[in-house]
Amino acid sequence: MMKILVAPNAFKGALSAGRAAECIARGLRRSGLNCQVEIMPIADGGDDTLEALVAAGGQVKPVKVQDPLGRPIEAELGLLADGQTAVVEMARASGLKLLKPEERDPMRTSTFGTGQLIAAAVDQGARSVIVGVGGSATVDGGSGCATALGVRLLDQDGRPVPPGGGGLGLVRRIDVGGLHPGLDRVKILVACDVDNPTLGPRGAAAIFGPQKGASPGQVRELEAGLSHFYGLVAETLGVDVRRTPRAGAAGALAAGLKAFFGAELRSGIELVLERLDCRRRLQGVDLVVTGEGRVDSQTLGDKGPIGLAREAGKQGVPVIALAGGIGDGEDELAAAGLEAVLSIVPGPLSLEEAMAGAAELAEKAGVRLGRLLRLGSRLS
Repeated sequence: MMKILVAPNAFKGALSAGRAAECIARGLRRSGLNCQVEIMPIADGGDDTLEALVAAGGQVKPVKVQDPLGRPIEAELGLLADGQTAVVEMARASGLKLLKPEERDPMRTSTFGTGQLIAAAVDQGARSVIVGVGGSATVDGGSGCATALGVRLLDQDGRPVPPGGGGLGLVRRIDVGGLHPGLDRVKILVACDVDNPTLGPRGAAAIFGPQKGASPGQVRELEAGLSHFYGLVAETLGVDVRRTPRAGAAGALAAGLKAFFGAELRSGIELVLERLDCRRRLQGVDLVVTGEGRVDSQTLGDKGPIGLAREAGKQGVPVIALAGGIGDGEDELAAAGLEAVLSIVPGPLSLEEAMAGAAELAEKAGVRLGRLLRLGSRLS
């Protein structure tokens, strides 16, 4: 009997990682393949990081926070079964999915709500906080998060600067004397889904600003603001994160967490796989089936499927990916451990149709894959 581990990432905007895993597993079981199927939803710091980690043991608690534009909303905080670790998914408080397209404005959007979630984790007694930083609506350098946790950012007249990336260039003094109590006892781990630095042509403003609504002129203003702000941070705190790999994640929220609170910036998928005890879960497995909404050359940049493929490769377990869309880089992906990439879309469909029918498409793809595996076993 073949043992298969189904471990997809989220199909962004269509299926959570957990739902995708259930659909693919159901399809494999329907296919007639003689197999034992287990599921292990994964995440890389982006969508569903909280869900993936809590699924292994823990609970979710509601927390009232501010959304990227300062409006009151209810977000979620994960508390893991060890009683010591909290999980914050920044997109649930400061994410792009919380805004209408016309509301996207990184000059104004803030990570303040993410700071509120971290404060709630500290108040719950957490000694370690994992912060997943994918899906942000912000390029504020983590200034909003820092403000929510007690940092004061003041202009030349000693007044608090306005929230958002547009306020970074106005900061003239940084006061860290009133930090949230208990932060000194907490270790913050940042689960990064990209490796971009804070500044430069691959930095937070240049690469991610346009995705969050910035015009070319605003991208230049955001870059100048981040450069000024993190120059002042280096002078004030003695911590320079302007060229630090992964610090540009979430509009440089990762940079702020490292500079102000000593956070450790980690590969999101590596951190999640550690917490899921992936090495043990791979023992005795014959095949891993992973996937996400789109698999292409960007997947090589430490995204979930490739991180899982690398871990599986250490144990000699082959990996197949199912994807909503397939782009460039298939040869490079194969060389990195994704031995085959198959689309769940069997024919021409609009993006809207594919996303609406993603659950059925994923299950049918599982059936087709199972039948191919069954045929392969007969031919071998």
